[in-house]
Amino acid sequence: MVTERQRRLLTLCALRHEGTGLDWKLLARTCQRPDGLDSLFSGHIPERSAAARKALPVLRATLPSLHEERDRVEAEIEAAERAGARLVTVLDDDYPANLRLVPDLPPFLFVRGGIVPEDARSVAVVGTRQVTEEGRRRAARMARGLAREGVVVVSGLARGVDTAAHTAALETGGRTVAVIGTGIAAPTYPPENRALAERLVAEGGAVVSQFWPTSGPARWTFPRRNVTMSGFTQGTVVIEAARTSGAKMQARIAADHGKRVFLLRSLVAQQQWAMTMLERGRAKEVRELADVLSDLASAERVQRAGEQRQQLALAVL
Repeated sequence: MVTERQRRLLTLCALRHEGTGLDWKLLARTCQRPDGLDSLFSGHIPERSAAARKALPVLRATLPSLHEERDRVEAEIEAAERAGARLVTVLDDDYPANLRLVPDLPPFLFVRGGIVPEDARSVAVVGTRQVTEEGRRRAARMARGLAREGVVVVSGLARGVDTAAHTAALETGGRTVAVIGTGIAAPTYPPENRALAERLVAEGGAVVSQFWPTSGPARWTFPRRNVTMSGFTQGTVVIEAARTSGAKMQARIAADHGKRVFLLRSLVAQQQWAMTMLERGRAKEVRELADVLSDLASAERVQRAGEQRQQLALAVL
């Protein structure tokens, strides 16, 4: 059931004035503060930043009349419910613990399946869509090893490495989460992975989207998805990725987030960008599964870190 506070947050996300909307990352950060949601509805943004200065005119121009925004929110909620998805927002205790720790977190997620505390001990396994057969085997081997150790395997439901990782985790009886680049009620992209998405949910995993439920795929949605996938996990393992790959982008984002970046030894040998990350101390070379496992914290430790972050926000204010 969607609460009134969740509806108010979604309404803020729907605001637009003269073609400009509010920065969703700003909304997410603000709504984690005590009384942050109420502050926004009073036309005030506590944060002092360029994003806040840009958002204030939009906020104050649109708050007096919210009929269209509220109608849009209700339509999207209904679409999500028809798809069997539920809403989780930064206002909620079950918002993913790892994701709460990064500055560019999304204000809401629509989820098929469930988000569970064990997701805090998770690793993203990513790579190119045009994966080689050896790369496919390496992705599957990594995902199987993580799943057997109780680590949640996260990927993006794309062709290639993502498909291999999700499938191997499921075959091992592990939990796997797909962070997708489309709305939760939109047709599955790519369409050939529809059965995989259904299996993933049926076998105890989750499909997660940070977009309006009816949104289709777009060039900008997949890089945004990579930011969230990095934030959702403790680290990212890159299997195969060329210089222009989205997986390379996620490795950079993960390093910027302060997350662990794990690069397979074979990747470092083949790609200059991977060698450069390693030389700059922004990544770790992986020769075996233990190289990943040794750097992971327990789910309980991550949960405590999220709680401490919220307590710090209270103290600062």
